[in-house]
Amino acid sequence: MKPITVCIVDDNRELRNALEEIVAMNETYKCIGTIGSAEEAVLQIPLLRPDVVLMDINLGTVENGIDVVKVLKPRIPGTNFMMCTVYEEDEKIFEALSAGASGYILKKTDPSKLLDAIKELYEGGAPMSSQIARKVVAAFQQKQAASNNDAEKLELLSAREKEILEHLSKGLMYKEIASQLFLSPETVRKHVYHIYEKLHVSNRVAAVNKFYGR
Repeated sequence: MKPITVCIVDDNRELRNALEEIVAMNETYKCIGTIGSAEEAVLQIPLLRPDVVLMDINLGTVENGIDVVKVLKPRIPGTNFMMCTVYEEDEKIFEALSAGASGYILKKTDPSKLLDAIKELYEGGAPMSSQIARKVVAAFQQKQAASNNDAEKLELLSAREKEILEHLSKGLMYKEIASQLFLSPETVRKHVYHIYEKLHVSNRVAAVNKFYGR
């Protein structure tokens, strides 16, 4: 059975060596490259085409590991990128996942769990350290709660207000809406004021975005 090929990108030589030793512990895996900079990673990884890349975020240069993933993932879609880092900030996690990383684990992860994560990633999974997974779930729940809150606000709108909001979304002016609905422009203006008040927004774009759940 062909071993899972792995590349390690980290600017710390000791950590690179330690990760290489972990990968070499099991014949299921084979380390085919250790890289110390973002520039070298962009040049070498497309040539090596590993199954999995363990990517550090902070590479000690202007370009970080997330930038590398952003550049390489479209070029070598068959390679899976897993961030292997000390960062637990929400911003870094979502930035890395948006860039094309499919896994995110912390450097303090137990060696056996690290190897399991590499295998899981290779087999199509999206492994994450439990602390990271919890943050992802919490962020999703917050977004869902905000979405439910917006839906509740929309329910507060009357049928006429929803009708006017739909016309606003088409870019119509108050006069045009008034003409189509056989109302006075002043009545339309009052309805729009109440729409903004109920949705807690201050302009047409924000109101329309909430109406369409954007």
